[in-house]
Formats: sequence, structure tokens, C-alpha cells
Amino acid sequence: MSKQTKKQQKIEQLMEGFVQPASAKDAIAKLQEVAKETSKFNETVECHLRLGIDVRHADQQIRSTTVLPAGLGKTVRVCVIAKGAKVTEAKEAGADEAGTEDIIDKIAGGWFEFDTLIATPDCMGMLGKLGRVLGPKGLMPNPKTGTVTLEVGKAVKDAKAGKVEFRADKQGMIHVPIGKIQFTQEDLMKNYSTLIDAILRAKPSSSKGTFLKSVFLTTTMGPGIKLDSKNVAAEVKEYLG
Repeated sequence: MSKQTKKQQKIEQLMEGFVQPASAKDAIAKLQEVAKETSKFNETVECHLRLGIDVRHADQQIRSTTVLPAGLGKTVRVCVIAKGAKVTEAKEAGADEAGTEDIIDKIAGGWFEFDTLIATPDCMGMLGKLGRVLGPKGLMPNPKTGTVTLEVGKAVKDAKAGKVEFRADKQGMIHVPIGKIQFTQEDLMKNYSTLIDAILRAKPSSSKGTFLKSVFLTTTMGPGIKLDSKNVAAEVKEYLG
């Protein structure tokens, strides 16, 4: 058995006596306490959920987006593939890069200096040849995530404001960042509650039984804290009013 590091020992001490499953509010407070004592950087807070769905069935697959009200605490680089006036609209909305063939040629040449790629429908055919490089990186525009749209200005602003995608994997798991540990507890609760509300709204009508099987909050280098999944929906509803 490997020996614990000093940091692991410190985390264990700080977690001693903390009752789990916990409320989201208590979990966030504890994660902030642990990070303050053990971390030297602004860690990302993550939410991990296991859902009662069977993604082998097309009608139980979940893929959507939501905009976190307090953002993600990082600068999101947005690139737009569009034509004519839509290029201007994208740039005016704050896009870091916007164009047509020139951008496509840069990407084909190995340029990936962006976090989100948005395209208008009339440009998707031109992006087809880049599917093999964009797909594995999770950068291929998709109508389901709002990144294939004529409303490029809104899409750019949403991406910059903290839009996140949530998607159930083959095991029915969802993993989403909800901000930075140095956010206020209020901002982290806002983001967490907004995400959970969006996931609950995305519940497939064909999903039977318990939908939220398990919910955990954790940080990049910190402990994972189990939430009371039976009370998650009620806590979020009470918080959001």
C-alpha cells in the first residue's frame, strides 16, 4: 500500500467528522475549506452525476447546454465559421476569430487556439473534411449544443458568459465544471443549482425509476463529496425559488 503524501494526510484530517451524504451548500463550504489549507492554485470545482438512464436507447440519451450565471472563471476563446454579415456580427459580439475559408485552412493546418467553435448552417458542409480532427477534441459544431446557428452573436455571448455542455456517457455519467474554488459560495451554488435544474429538465420521459442515482462535488486535486441525491432536487428548487 502506497504511503500517503502530506497533502493527502492533511485532507484526511480536514474531512474527519464531515458527514456524508451532504447538502450541496455544506459540500461547497467544506471543499473551499480544504482547498484553502491544501491548494496553491485556484482549482476547478466539478459536478459528477450518475443517472438512471440506459443510453443504449436513443430516447434516453442526454446532451444539452446551460449558461452558468457566475461563469466558469476563465477566458473562453471563441472561433466562428460564417460568411458575410455573420462574420461581422460574430466579431461585434466578442468572437476571438471569425471568418470562412481562411479559418478552415488554419484549422486544417493544425491551429486549435480556441475553446468553442461556432458555425452557421451554410458553412457546415465546408467543415465536413475537418470532422476527424474536430470530433475527437469535442470541437465539432452541433445543433444540439447551439453551436450550429444563425444567431451567432447570441451564441458567442453565451459561450463567453459560461455556457457548458452536459452529456451522458456510455455509463450514464455526466461530468461538468461549475466554476473555481475561489468563487464565493453564493456563486458556486448559483452555478450548481442552474446545472442541476437543466439536467432535471432534460430527463427523458422514457426514464423510469430513480433519475439521480448519485451526485458528487469535487475539485481538481481535492476530495470527492457525496451529496444526498434524494434531496438534491428539493434543495435546488428551494434555492432557485
